[in-house]
Amino acid sequence: MQFNFTEEQLAVKEAAREFAQSELLPGVIERDKNMIHATEQIKAMGELGFMGMMVSPEYGGGGMDTLSYVLAMEEISKIDNSVSVAMSVNNSLVCWGLEKFGTEEQKQKYLTKLCTGEWIGAFCLSEPEAGSDATSQRTTAVDMGDHYLLNGTKNWITNGGSSSVHLVMAQTDVEKGHRGINCLIVDTDWEGVTIGAKEDKLGIRSSDTHTIMYSDVKVPKSNRIGEDGFGFKFAMKVLSGGRIGIAAQALGIAAGALELSQKYAKEREAFGKPIHKHQAIGFKLADMATAVEAAQLLVYRAAQLKDKGENFDMAASQAKLFASDVAMRHTVEAVQIHGGYGYVKEYHVERLMRDAKITQIYEGTSEIQKLVIARSILNGQLYEQLLF
Repeated sequence: MQFNFTEEQLAVKEAAREFAQSELLPGVIERDKNMIHATEQIKAMGELGFMGMMVSPEYGGGGMDTLSYVLAMEEISKIDNSVSVAMSVNNSLVCWGLEKFGTEEQKQKYLTKLCTGEWIGAFCLSEPEAGSDATSQRTTAVDMGDHYLLNGTKNWITNGGSSSVHLVMAQTDVEKGHRGINCLIVDTDWEGVTIGAKEDKLGIRSSDTHTIMYSDVKVPKSNRIGEDGFGFKFAMKVLSGGRIGIAAQALGIAAGALELSQKYAKEREAFGKPIHKHQAIGFKLADMATAVEAAQLLVYRAAQLKDKGENFDMAASQAKLFASDVAMRHTVEAVQIHGGYGYVKEYHVERLMRDAKITQIYEGTSEIQKLVIARSILNGQLYEQLLF
């Protein structure tokens, strides 16, 4: 499989890299330390077209392919993963889901603002008792005729405190199980929507992660996405695409750690020579470079399959599973290469190590990815889509 990037794709990658270096790198340590949301930077990303990259220009989006999106995600994630996760949720889950499955009225009302950075969206699936088991939704949406009455609590919501729009999964008919779940578009300024305190996290600390409470929120029937009972299928479809975004984030973390380690290994001397000339360090760099390139191939392949309109579920899970493991394993190695300096914030690698862990958890844990891959194999997909 060849990845001969177009001039446009390379230009997107370079623009993302320049933005990350000039606008995100300054202040990233302070934002992480003090859990400061990068509000202005994210708004600027919207103005530059990074928040609605795959949406049709008809609705204000960039009209780009998934490969361009993951190249941009990779570069942003080398620097600030609190920003890249906001970018991922808005692009992969909210905007893509609305354009793919929303009505024309919904697209005109919401997409046009979500693509430009005027608004940002949140995807509300997880609950206190519904994480990996997304079928166990306790949030309810009672059918009141012309509207639903929404009640419940959602946990770990990215963009929870800064978003203007929520896509909320809620149980409408308990007897139907997951076939009774609907996805409702909720404006956050509606009566009954309450934003909980910001979570104090290990990594992605400036990411806007909150618990959201809904109390007798009136949601018009026109704000339901798809037919009655389509909500669970909607969530699974958009999460599959979202996993490509998180795989790209993990790839960026690993690639960023490698870049920092290469630079440090050339500058730092021990026993009379730069440390990269010591085999112990050289071998670490070799392992990191090999793993990063392997992760790139998996992530780019998943994006390419999505762009071709082919089944990408298994490829997305493989990319996320592998890239997140690479990110975790090799950020630890990056800290080791930096020695004592790696343990302090100034050298950035300790932050990347803390950020890496969440990529093995959100949008489907590594264990869930293995379930998806195993089921795909048993359903006969095996290696047909892997042929080069």
